[in-house]
Amino acid sequence: MFVTDAGPARVVGAAEARPAAAGGTRRRRRRVPLAPYLYVLPAIALLVVWIYRPLFQTFQLSFYSWNLLPTQPLTPVGLKNYASVVTSPQLRDALVNTGVYIAAFLVFSVVLPIVVALLSRRVGGRAKTVYQAIIFVPFLVTPVAAAAVWRWLLSDSGGAIPTALKGFGIDIGDVLRSPSGAIWAIIAIVGWQMLGFGVLVVSAGIAGINPDYAHAASIDGADGWTILRRITLPLLSPTIVFLVLMTILLSAQWTYPMIDILTQGGPSDSTTNLYYLLYQIGFQNFDAGTAGAAGTLFFLAFGLISLGLVTLSDRLSFFDN
Repeated sequence: MFVTDAGPARVVGAAEARPAAAGGTRRRRRRVPLAPYLYVLPAIALLVVWIYRPLFQTFQLSFYSWNLLPTQPLTPVGLKNYASVVTSPQLRDALVNTGVYIAAFLVFSVVLPIVVALLSRRVGGRAKTVYQAIIFVPFLVTPVAAAAVWRWLLSDSGGAIPTALKGFGIDIGDVLRSPSGAIWAIIAIVGWQMLGFGVLVVSAGIAGINPDYAHAASIDGADGWTILRRITLPLLSPTIVFLVLMTILLSAQWTYPMIDILTQGGPSDSTTNLYYLLYQIGFQNFDAGTAGAAGTLFFLAFGLISLGLVTLSDRLSFFDN
């Protein structure tokens, strides 16, 4: 085959151009776009200023003794504050009460919402909208307003609930001042508020389940209980795990306003929880160092619990792919 002088030159030029073009493509691919990071920069800055910086300062403060007065110096005490928290007799009561709150709220935020959401599937039209509004409205009521209303309803001197129960021969007395009844009053009030949130979340999860699965199972002869147990609940597992995670991590936070307004942790520490104990140490006893140690321990404990629950949720959740 005859090759002219211009031919090899063209071939070599093309061969040299390919690596150059490939190198240019690689350089273009290495460029990292800055716009997405600029969009999230304000959120990151707020997290650093309002979350991570105070958290780091709390950890630092846990090694000092300080009474919150700006004129008083911080005195290093080492691990004394942590030992004081661990050996505190109030910590045991707060842990037990927090466990009672979590167990009770699992009924109000998981079990009852599933039952109510499943039963409400038969409601349609405007009636369903009214029902959803009635269920969800308590969640929108501010804790201060709800506490004021419930204090009047449960008042021993003319309260609506004790008066109505006395008509049936039941005397509950001043339930908010009863060591055995105050915690259940707090649970009922907060559970009343959280029920609407749980029903809304479960209803949204049920709405996302393809109805073709239930239709196909019913054609094959499956009854309603089998469909619920084998199809609906497994497909609802991500929603259930989410509600369980929220209940365990936030139950102490949900009850704090009601405890502070209605019982102040009493009577005899029967309603206090970990969050309210932290408030008492820091702002009633003016012991900022011990409060910092308690906050650090609680943060680590809840962080480990959340990590375990997230890991467990990946194994328990069943997704419709």
